[in-house]
Amino acid sequence: MISWFTELSYPIQALIATLFTWGITSLGSTIVFCFKKVNKNIMDAMLGFAAGVMIAASFFSLLSPAITMAEELKLIPWVVTAVGILLGGLLLFAGDKVFDIIEAKKSFTNSSSFKRCLMLIVSITLHNIPEGLAVGVAFGSLYYGIDGATLSSAYMLALGIGIQNFPEGMAVSLPLRREGLSRTKSFFYGQLSGIVEPISGVIGAILVIKVRFLLPYLLAFAAGAMIYVVVEELIPESQTNKKKDLMAFFTLIGFSIMMIMDIALG
Repeated sequence: MISWFTELSYPIQALIATLFTWGITSLGSTIVFCFKKVNKNIMDAMLGFAAGVMIAASFFSLLSPAITMAEELKLIPWVVTAVGILLGGLLLFAGDKVFDIIEAKKSFTNSSSFKRCLMLIVSITLHNIPEGLAVGVAFGSLYYGIDGATLSSAYMLALGIGIQNFPEGMAVSLPLRREGLSRTKSFFYGQLSGIVEPISGVIGAILVIKVRFLLPYLLAFAAGAMIYVVVEELIPESQTNKKKDLMAFFTLIGFSIMMIMDIALG
């Protein structure tokens, strides 16, 4: 299976990996058929673990190769990484602000079911676009064989994003169910929020391969987007748990596993 996968083109690898992350979003949405809510300790531990994986991936799988590639292209590494990181975070920041503006103008309590669905889907989808790009860039960068860009690190990056997509699917489907939508519709809208990841993943991989100059910027961009998600969403949410110290330890476990995958197996 692994040998078959490695023989595929990098955009196709990115497509398969992001179909996996979309699948995890869909899996999270299926919770609406089983439960009204899920154990908070389990969810917070998963978020903490995913945060650790994504922090490690941001450096070892994205920023470190970005610095190496910038040097090879005779660019200024610190300028390239700073610009990419800030642009990645800025995209998600802008998405949050747009959502806040829309939410302020049309409250959930006074809007139709369709509008409530739209608000929830847009909020999660804005985060999924750069996450799909991050996976696509990770697989596309394998084309150049640079240090730090390895198949195992790309696998783990997709896994980390997939894990944090599970509660995102729930974050759409469960509230919609509480607001009166059927389980089927709640599931449909929940999984729909992740459909942009395969699309943006393939685009990211193709951009990296076709326009080599963009690679260090895109790697840093993906890192900035992921760091923003970790700091703005994953860690704060996991730390709402009463067992904050244990949740923090799960973050360290996630970081360690990703680091080992990159250094020992890379």
